[in-house]
Formats: sequence, C-alpha cells, structure tokens
Amino acid sequence: MAMHFDLTDMQLMVNVAGAQSMTKGAERSFLSLPAASNRVKNLENHLGTALFYRNSQGVTLTPSGEAFVRHARIVLRQLEHLRGDIQEYASGVKGRVRVYANTTAMNEFMPNILARYLSIHLDVNVELRERLSYQVVKAVADGSADIGITAQAGGGENIEFLPYRTDRLVLVTHQDHPLAANESVDFDETLGYDYVGLSETSAIHAFLLQAADDLGRVLRFRVEVSNFEAACRMIASHVGIGVIPETAGRRYVKDLPLKLITLNDAWALRRLHICVRQFDRLPVFAKELVSLLVKDAASN
Repeated sequence: MAMHFDLTDMQLMVNVAGAQSMTKGAERSFLSLPAASNRVKNLENHLGTALFYRNSQGVTLTPSGEAFVRHARIVLRQLEHLRGDIQEYASGVKGRVRVYANTTAMNEFMPNILARYLSIHLDVNVELRERLSYQVVKAVADGSADIGITAQAGGGENIEFLPYRTDRLVLVTHQDHPLAANESVDFDETLGYDYVGLSETSAIHAFLLQAADDLGRVLRFRVEVSNFEAACRMIASHVGIGVIPETAGRRYVKDLPLKLITLNDAWALRRLHICVRQFDRLPVFAKELVSLLVKDAASN
C-alpha cells in the first residue's frame, strides 16, 4: 500500500482527533476547513479506509483512525526529540552518551563518575537510565544504550564485558528487630516480615519481587520510597526491614539505629560488569567514559 501523506496530514489528524471537530482541528493546524477536509478525504482514499465517523455533533475516530493517530503521535513526538537534539548540537553540544545501569551502579557509583566525566567534557551530555541487569544488556545489544553497568556477565551478540565492581546486597533492620540477633540470614527467613522497598520503578524492586517469587513466597512492601536514605530512615522508625547495597547501608548505619545482616543467598553477592557493543566503534567521548569506569574499578 502506497503511503501518500506528510507531517501536515499527521498533525491535522492529531488535532482533529483531539478537538473531535474538523473545524477546530483545521484551525489548530492553520488550515482552512475545505483544505483540511480535502486532506482527510485524500488520506482515506489512499489508505482505503474511513478514518472518522461523521455526525452532526462532530467527528470521532474509527478503529483505523485510532491506529493512524496513535502512530502519528509517536512520529511527532520523535520529531520533537530530534529538534531538541539538533538544537543542543547547534548550541555547542558535540555528543551524547546513553548509559543504562542497575540500581546499585545508578545510585552508588555513577554520580561521582559522571561528575568527574562531565567536568572535563563540557560539550557532552549523558542520558542515564535505571534498568534491570538483563534489560541493560538487551539495551546495549539493540543499540538503545552505548554503555551498560550490569550484574550479568554474558549474553548479547557482539557485546564486550569488562569487570567493574563487586556489589553486595544486605538486609537492613532496626537494632531491636528480631532478626537483628543474626549476623547472616537466608532471604527466605525474612519474608514473614513487612518490607520497606524502593519504588516500583526501581530495578532492585523488581529484582527482589522475582527472588521471592522464585521461592514461591510473597514479598510484602509496607511502604515504598524513592531512595536508600529514605528506606533506612523508615527502617530506623520500625516501619519494616529492607534490602539495599552494603555500600549504602554503611553510610546510614553510622547515624541511625540500624543493623546490617549478611544475606546467605548466592545472588546477594554480585559482580558488576561494564558492557559495550564493539568498543572500537564507540565515539571517542564514549570510549573516554568507559576508560574512566575502568580506572574507577581498578582503584576500588
């Protein structure tokens, strides 16, 4: 099927659908009503299907019209992103690095690394996203990300993995909690208690839910918060217990009545890796960020 339409057609369709009126949609598109009606009619003829139901009250989308408008909105949104990116380059930005990382790397390691990197790369922007480890590898493999930090050590065609840091997840309880008498504990033993967790948008949230599901158990989140500090303060107030990276726990145990308890489960000790797709093909400024991460790994 030949597609005979342009960006004006897509914007017109979005505007008419939003207003549920051909007249108002034409006005929003800065077109006359006859011109707008003719564009819609030509679209319908080329596509071989009606895009609107017409009645005395206005117009509504047909199923094919809904599909057209849904895709038109995606295209127009991508064009806005394109316009924004080009404006950045016009104003002096020379590059963008897309980094995907798991929760620990995102919160514990990347802030300091990126502060150092951006201070010497004033013409580069970094897009940082938090994802589960397998999603990080997938994003690097399909080109959605340039660099990944993951607890996964393999997978994905043409993906190179470099050792980064060791990350241990620990149980955090109040000093008076029944589990605080233990120096180590199985995750399964903790699932009878209420949890303080990170928000469901956090990769570690999904990771712990899956770990409980693998045991055939349910993890009960009594409250969900946005960061490790808030989680520790809730735990210190007897709201529940939690699982966070040991590096974060050691910061807050100094000032709060908390106990860090080793988790016996094998998954609690994770070796993080830097992953890239064909390092030699990365832009120079992306290679320099990888080199900075490698140096950070060596120094720790």
